[in-house]
Amino acid sequence: MHDSLTHRRWRPTPLVSGSVALHLGALVAAVAEPHLWPWALGAVLVDHMGITAAGLWPRSVLLGPNWTRLPDNAAARGAVAITIDDGPDPEITPRVLSLLAEHGAQATFFCIGERVSQYAELAREIVHSGHKIENHSQRHRHNFALLGPRALADEITRAQESIGAVTGERPLFFRAPAGLRNPFLDPVLTRLDLRLASWTRRGFDTVNRSADIVFGKLARNLGGGDILLLHDGHAARAQSGMPVILEVLPRLLTAVAAAKLQPITLRAALT
Repeated sequence: MHDSLTHRRWRPTPLVSGSVALHLGALVAAVAEPHLWPWALGAVLVDHMGITAAGLWPRSVLLGPNWTRLPDNAAARGAVAITIDDGPDPEITPRVLSLLAEHGAQATFFCIGERVSQYAELAREIVHSGHKIENHSQRHRHNFALLGPRALADEITRAQESIGAVTGERPLFFRAPAGLRNPFLDPVLTRLDLRLASWTRRGFDTVNRSADIVFGKLARNLGGGDILLLHDGHAARAQSGMPVILEVLPRLLTAVAAAKLQPITLRAALT
């Protein structure tokens, strides 16, 4: 699940290899024995359902390597990763940076490429504050998981270029919009030397307006190696009108400190 800074070669997972073999076998069977085509078609449809289910499960490793926790050595030293998606946001992100600074915590921001270009100074502030910006696609398309290889490569490569041009740092990690993906993603990430990262737990803070519930989901069984997900972009608003992340983050950072854990960036866990 975890890899180092060295470049990896793409290898299909057993599910992907089996899917390819099944398609070829179904084609051969349907051609050689035409009366078998309904069975061959049924097998292919069942296979597609399995592949789709794997892509709809953000923490799945069935379609390729996926960081759902930090590597063992980082977990052993009490490291956790707070990851913040969908920004930068000119209203919320500066306040998130202030909260992180107050607690001496580092975080990983999975940013949308076009927003990095739009709010370049804010993106640079994130990096200058000791945090890291990683790739969350160029436009955060809602149909991202339905894209083919060329469209996926375009979305991810453009975000690499947008983020690199503004910050001077090339992302090393990628997180799919909503965590949804398809079998074409892993070969693209391998070619771009990017590692897929999901999370251990998330609070659904883009739709859940209760800071108590969001905090409870993130802080439950908190321990070394956890990757936690919040949002500064597309953030839900609590009943107070405050973005949920701004009510949850101080409590979460306090809980992390009380558990004697250290928030680090995902990149710091590679070494």
